[in-house]
Amino acid sequence: MRAVMLHAEHDLRVEDFAVGDLGPRDVKLRVRNGGICGSDLHYYQHGGFGTVRLRHPMVLGHEVAGEVLEIGAEVTAVRPGQTVAINPSLPCDACRFCLMGMQQHCLDMRFYGSAMRMPHVNGAFRQELVCTEAQAVPADMPFERAAFAEPLAVCLHAAHQAGDLMGARVLVTGAGPIGALLVMVARAAGAAEIVATDLIDAPLAVVRKLGADAAFNLRTTPDALAPFAADKGQFDVVFEASGSPAAIAGAFAVLRPRGTLVQVGNGSGEATIAMNTVVAKEFNLRGTFRFHAEFGQAVQALASGRLDVTPLLTEIVPMDQAVRAFELAGDRARAMKVQLAF
Repeated sequence: MRAVMLHAEHDLRVEDFAVGDLGPRDVKLRVRNGGICGSDLHYYQHGGFGTVRLRHPMVLGHEVAGEVLEIGAEVTAVRPGQTVAINPSLPCDACRFCLMGMQQHCLDMRFYGSAMRMPHVNGAFRQELVCTEAQAVPADMPFERAAFAEPLAVCLHAAHQAGDLMGARVLVTGAGPIGALLVMVARAAGAAEIVATDLIDAPLAVVRKLGADAAFNLRTTPDALAPFAADKGQFDVVFEASGSPAAIAGAFAVLRPRGTLVQVGNGSGEATIAMNTVVAKEFNLRGTFRFHAEFGQAVQALASGRLDVTPLLTEIVPMDQAVRAFELAGDRARAMKVQLAF
């Protein structure tokens, strides 16, 4: 079969790749759709992010959905012909964090398309994939919608980190695919007011359609959030989805005392925090990393139609045009979410 393999930054190739053996608790899939994630773009554009670097060729991709082709002798959860969303996480379920119910912090995690470990874990941008039964989640919906389960799960976990959003005033900084999904999640959770910011107009137009009450371009109107700094800050919760140190600093000015900032964006991995402000305003600073139980919740939300992700999908590109797809996905003025079709 064929797979989308990254050899080095800007060296993306579609080439032959082995399918893998089918074990008794495994599922063989025909991958249909796969979304290009921000981490895929970091690998493609920069060869990695932070201290995580590509050290040998690796298949990219972890936002995928497909069709069951064959099941192992002991598989009962899915059947051939069924549509499934693929959970890219494979925790060991034996380390201390897995036993504590924090599988996203597994000490022996195998996550599709990740160069965090050596050898790297190949991703799911391939025509066929063998995964465990637990990773194949039944998804009664079109493939392109099911492929949004992974990024939506990231946002659901971030929302859980924030706590109850009912009646909250929420700021989302960074209106890329994750920021846009966070707007949808916050609205569905009962937020009373949602404001989004970015430095580009195109994604801001999308988040307005998805439920943001206001959306500001801070490059053209840098003082747009100034009114929200009154009386020590107006927002109850900030989802910082850009990874920008400037966005974090700006959020501190508009987050009320004892408000919660959930850091979703990774960016460069380095930022200076005004600790005197954290102390004086008694902030709750929360990180958020991947997901676990939220993947199944994301599939359910998408299948039910409660969350309509259709406005986020810019284009579905054939896998043999993977380079064009990655170039398009990297242009935030033209694209929100680009998927590959396998």
